[in-house]
Amino acid sequence: MIRIYTDGAAQGNPGPGGYGTILKFKDAVKEISEGFRLTTNNRMELLAVIKGLEAIKKDGIPVTIYSDSQYVVNAVEKGWLWNWQKKNFKDKANADLWLMYIPYHLKFKPKFVWIKGHAGHPENERCDYLAVQAASGKTLLVDREYELTKQ
Repeated sequence: MIRIYTDGAAQGNPGPGGYGTILKFKDAVKEISEGFRLTTNNRMELLAVIKGLEAIKKDGIPVTIYSDSQYVVNAVEKGWLWNWQKKNFKDKANADLWLMYIPYHLKFKPKFVWIKGHAGHPENERCDYLAVQAASGKTLLVDREYELTKQ
């Protein structure tokens, strides 16, 4: 099984933000993080998941994603995402990212597990650290879709 741990952070909401992702498969561990100059916490929570799935190199292996974001976990596990899609994401935030997520969901069919944030879970704490460090970086990326729609 591939285990993906994720977290997103924003300093101010919106504000500078970042995500942290850890992938674990057998003895291999991969960490991914990036920071953005203007974004939201929910966008970073979802982008962490997308980047984790994007990094998977092998098909056919079960994937479990551990996230402290009820927004992300419930959207998938409770089926909200598919209702939003049927309505073309009318009046829904982060449609661009959900549209990026859907092909990965269809390919990997991940299971989501919600974990309480800031509760001492080692991988969640590490992801939080990666996300906050990325958001605090000197060279931050542009979350183009967010900045274009919020101007």
